[in-house]
Amino acid sequence: MKQEKLDEAAIAEALASLEGWIRSADGIAIEKRYTFKSFREAFGFMTEGALAAEKFNHHPEWFNVYNRVDVRLTNHDAGGLTELDFKLAAAMEKAAAFRTKS
Repeated sequence: MKQEKLDEAAIAEALASLEGWIRSADGIAIEKRYTFKSFREAFGFMTEGALAAEKFNHHPEWFNVYNRVDVRLTNHDAGGLTELDFKLAAAMEKAAAFRTKS
């Protein structure tokens, strides 16, 4: 099922509910850098995030070096941000909650 691209008001509202996520420079994605306690915690986060991505059939662009994971979410089919991006971001926040550095 094709997702509908969100309008600016919906994007602003959804983004306000996610701590630390920012709009990308090109405006078509949201991004966040996570820093974890260790590589093991970063990998655990990515594993849990991958399971959520499969559940939603919506996959992140991400990059990992040791304890850092950079995440970018967008919907290429819709040409911008959709509800799925924010659902996956919320699932990632839950996965990161006890793993990130304080």
